[in-house]
Amino acid sequence: MINKLVPRKIEILQSFYEEAFERLRPRTKIPDVEISFYPYVGINHTIRVREGQVFVRIGEICRDMPRSCQRALAYILVAKLLRKKVPVEAQDLYSAYIKTPEMRERAANSRREKGRKVITTHVGETYDLDKIFTDLNRRYFRGRLEKPTLTWSSRHTYRILGHHDSTHKTVVVSRSLDTRDVPKYVVEHVVFHEMLHVHHPTQHINGRRYNHTPEFRRDEEKFEYFQEAERWIERNVRKLKRLAKKK
Repeated sequence: MINKLVPRKIEILQSFYEEAFERLRPRTKIPDVEISFYPYVGINHTIRVREGQVFVRIGEICRDMPRSCQRALAYILVAKLLRKKVPVEAQDLYSAYIKTPEMRERAANSRREKGRKVITTHVGETYDLDKIFTDLNRRYFRGRLEKPTLTWSSRHTYRILGHHDSTHKTVVVSRSLDTRDVPKYVVEHVVFHEMLHVHHPTQHINGRRYNHTPEFRRDEEKFEYFQEAERWIERNVRKLKRLAKKK
């Protein structure tokens, strides 16, 4: 359900969007703007034009965002709508707010509560992800790594071969690798990479996210067939792409 704003707050937010339109598209009539909060998963916002009227949906998670940040968001959304360059000061102000520990935690809780993760099965036609995880955990982590939910992707993909979702404690591996044409060490390499994301959680430093730290890269090269797997993927990426499109 869309949550409407109280009249006074509507007027304040509308003034921010009117200001943004006036600055980014001067000497042009300012359109009517309708603003509402919407229960998106995580931190998401949209701006659309329908029959000359602008509709803005602000993520519910940002309902109590400071006015200065709401103003910055208005400039960001209007700039994207008009395909203009986003003002640096607006981007910096908004980014600093949503990257605070409090907002990161609220966003994670929102994704955990409202998000939906597509889980298929860990048992593939050729490879069993649970067995691969257990073996790698014993060989490289002394069996101490907590096992996340392991699943093959619902579709064949080639751009992303593996993904770790810390919010839902899930590791997804591309179904494109579940075939006898793919060496087992390649699947192990992808699973091992995602296991390292569990072992080395994302770091947030000065508002920036670091997923692949030097420690992560150092440990990644400890995989016995690291070089062979990297070369196989590089040589076969076009084949994986054809397979994904065919499927």
